[in-house]
Amino acid sequence: MINSVIGFLIALMVGLTGIGGGSFTVPALLLIVGMPAVEAVGTAFIFAAVLRLIAAPFYVLTGGVHSRYLRLLLLGAVPGLVLGMIALRSLSNSAGSPFVVIILGVLLAMSSSVTFIPRAQNAHFVHKNSRWLPWLALPIGIESGFSSAGAGALGTILLLNYSEMSPSQVVGTDIVFGLVLAIIGSAVHWTLGTINTAVLLQLLAGGVPGVVFGCLMARRIPARKLKPVMAVIAICAGLQLVWSGASSFNAKQAAKSARLAPAAAKVSRP
Repeated sequence: MINSVIGFLIALMVGLTGIGGGSFTVPALLLIVGMPAVEAVGTAFIFAAVLRLIAAPFYVLTGGVHSRYLRLLLLGAVPGLVLGMIALRSLSNSAGSPFVVIILGVLLAMSSSVTFIPRAQNAHFVHKNSRWLPWLALPIGIESGFSSAGAGALGTILLLNYSEMSPSQVVGTDIVFGLVLAIIGSAVHWTLGTINTAVLLQLLAGGVPGVVFGCLMARRIPARKLKPVMAVIAICAGLQLVWSGASSFNAKQAAKSARLAPAAAKVSRP
């Protein structure tokens, strides 16, 4: 039951703002369900792919996707996604991996705060410097491959504050952007067998109606009100990732201390 509730709430945010597919799902699976990191990322990829597949037509059919910016984002993000998944496989048991999640959370929370600082925004940046979009999308792809987070949250904040698009068009473009990355990531994790099917089905039981409801609500919310909502959700996602990374690091340190304790006891015996 709890997994279905989690799925509904996350899907509601995805349909409404394009944010939350990985940024909230992975921490929830790690902290609440107790899944291993690689399995949590793989399950989150499939979950995010299904949600975005349902949400995409709501925006595509109404012209809410900027095709040129989408192509430029994917040009940089897809190679980054591959690099991120390779890093996940090699560092999944490393004590340093939680720090990557913490760094992402800090960056996401700080970048989202720009939404409330008008002087720090530049709505014409992407239009005048579109050649930089693939390079800006590269680290987003790397982080998405490593933790399944970032494609929705970081992509949305980038387009929201530094492009001329309306909030609804930002959501539509980012949902399709995240959909492509989620499909690629899902295919890789499916072949590797890092998917928890039982948990995935429970998430989708709440997620499918949640994303539809979110997409329908997005049409009724004025654009000027949608922008701060998206920023607040992204800030919450960033703080959630910081908490997830810190909890994961503390858990690893505790496990390490537990392993070393018997050895230390033997050495201290006369």
